[in-house]
Amino acid sequence: MDYLVKALAYEGQVRAYAVKSTETVGEGQRRHQTWPTASAALGRTLTAGLMLGTMLKGKDKLTIKIEGNGPLGPILVDANAKGEVRGYVTHPQTHFDLNKFGKLDVARAVGTQGMLTIVKDLGMREHFTGQVPIVSGELGEDFTYYLVSSEQIPSSVGVGVLVNPDNTILASGGFIVQLLPGADEKTISAIEERLTNMEPISKLIEKGLSPEQILDTILGEGNVKILEKMPVSFQCQCSKERFGSAIISLGAKEIEEMIEEDGQAEAQCHFCNEIYIFSKEELEELKAESK
Repeated sequence: MDYLVKALAYEGQVRAYAVKSTETVGEGQRRHQTWPTASAALGRTLTAGLMLGTMLKGKDKLTIKIEGNGPLGPILVDANAKGEVRGYVTHPQTHFDLNKFGKLDVARAVGTQGMLTIVKDLGMREHFTGQVPIVSGELGEDFTYYLVSSEQIPSSVGVGVLVNPDNTILASGGFIVQLLPGADEKTISAIEERLTNMEPISKLIEKGLSPEQILDTILGEGNVKILEKMPVSFQCQCSKERFGSAIISLGAKEIEEMIEEDGQAEAQCHFCNEIYIFSKEELEELKAESK
């Protein structure tokens, strides 16, 4: 089962998050039929979304938009404080040979120029928007840069996805480590050294390490205090009712045209690829409501 942990470390000098997201990313891969490089890009963004989402409270939610100059096109991910995430990439059938490090070439798919935007809906009239240029296209570094420059929190973000030969997801996960005000030099260098020498996060998940063990690997055993553990999943908020409301808002004339031309309507959700069919009778009802 996928889950996320929130923790403090070094007597409250450090805040940390770690997540196993293999099934969540697997669900995204199945729904969008992504090819391996696209799966890695979507999976890394979904994983970051889960962790950034759980920094929110209550009904707050956020949207991540990554618009790079690569062939993958924009990536869009929604996440909330409850551990639910959904997302898609514009061109899911994007794949390249491995890069010179023997890894999926996410930077080539995403592009190395463009913008990463995060919009937070905190239930107020104005939404909070933070935007930074893409610095590497590998996404882990890009989210690190976002937290450091847009939210002014010294952070390190690791996100990784391993894909099976049949395109299914083998392992996926991530971590965010943040220094809180007053973190001392000794703590900082200890963490930096561990981050430099650790294996990629996706490898640790593949080996079966739990989110708790991942934080022990980064922060040292005995230094971590787990505050909360929560399940996470790919969850879409779409429904037939929502699409019905959208059709009503088109107005009676346009609904009548749908009935005359096609005798039915088909709506597809970008985020999860679910298809909703509205019969002629259902469209007649919606038309009546729209008047």
